[in-house]
Amino acid sequence: MPMPPLVEPVEALSSAERARTARHTSLARLGEIGQRRLAAAHVAVVGAGGLGSPVIFGLAAAGVGTLTVIDDDVVEASNLQRQVLHRLEDVGMSKADSAVRVAADLSPETVVHVRRARLNPDNARELLDGADIVIDGTDTFETREAVAAATEARGVPLVWGTVQEFDAQVTVFWSAPPAGHAPVLLRDLYPSGSVGEVPTCADVGVLGSVCLQVGALMATQAITLLTGIGEPLLGRVLVIDALSARQWEVPLRGSAVSSTRTVAAPSSEIESDAAPSAPPVPTISVEELRERLAAGTDTVVIDVREDAEVADGMIAGARHVPLRALLADPAGVVDGVGTPDRTDTPVVLVCRMGPRAERASRALHAAGIDSAVLGGGMLAWTDAYGPSDLRAGAEIRV
Repeated sequence: MPMPPLVEPVEALSSAERARTARHTSLARLGEIGQRRLAAAHVAVVGAGGLGSPVIFGLAAAGVGTLTVIDDDVVEASNLQRQVLHRLEDVGMSKADSAVRVAADLSPETVVHVRRARLNPDNARELLDGADIVIDGTDTFETREAVAAATEARGVPLVWGTVQEFDAQVTVFWSAPPAGHAPVLLRDLYPSGSVGEVPTCADVGVLGSVCLQVGALMATQAITLLTGIGEPLLGRVLVIDALSARQWEVPLRGSAVSSTRTVAAPSSEIESDAAPSAPPVPTISVEELRERLAAGTDTVVIDVREDAEVADGMIAGARHVPLRALLADPAGVVDGVGTPDRTDTPVVLVCRMGPRAERASRALHAAGIDSAVLGGGMLAWTDAYGPSDLRAGAEIRV
């Protein structure tokens, strides 16, 4: 159900702002009073990256009066595929500074406060002070927990989203919602200690356009909460599968309401009676794999990283098959290996940390081929043995 608006409206819009936001004020449920509420609002955006970029674009264009942008990072060339706030000439510059330029270009009356700091449990409450709503666009779970704790303590809503590969989740957490609405917190979705090591975009990749889609949804959630229109995602998790163009909702109950929680896995797969989690993928330790190779035991090692990654070296004797090629033809990739009418040579899959190798292993399993994943990936291998066991990463087509 709709909720009361978070902010009182400003007394009036300037003539320039009325002209700029005319298509908003003509919306029956938003109208001029809703636009004046946006002008009065203060939104804190944590992270000016893949999700923060479209959020900042959306809120500045919508006419939000004050934005606080918190980010201590600088722009890198690899950011530009998804972090559309930034331009090629911004490489090496502060990400937060891009928000100032965007607001000036789109909404001159929006005030942007830049905080070039890494949010942590010690400074979170200070950095978020004064915000009517907080939007979390960060990419580490430690920071997400710090943001959530600060918003819970202040009782302000937290719009939350995450993207990995082609999948995403969006929801709203709020420790002190209006009467008639139950509190829902981050730990209701991800209980403390349940996440483990979450792979980064560098590990598994992310489709840039999905970041735009999710960031736009997050900006819309903020607008509905600020103006008191629509039905925010409090108590619901929106799950997006971009490759199948499907979206669905999973109900999420706060622990204060029910001891039964719907828990989302870090890979964006929702655990529920209707969608059981996939069985664990077998793993092999770096020590065991090295012993096998040193003893000359028949083992097929397949490295599923990209060309640029293997250029720094692969495990000696490994075959290079990028993940995309393996997924396109799982059975053909390991011809002569692993099925009843083939040899029983074990297959070990390797990537940087493990998530891509797990995905490859599931694809092989579906094709009737058993395999294991190198636990910890190449990072664990090089930590244990250094680069001496690596050779130049020439690609081997199979």
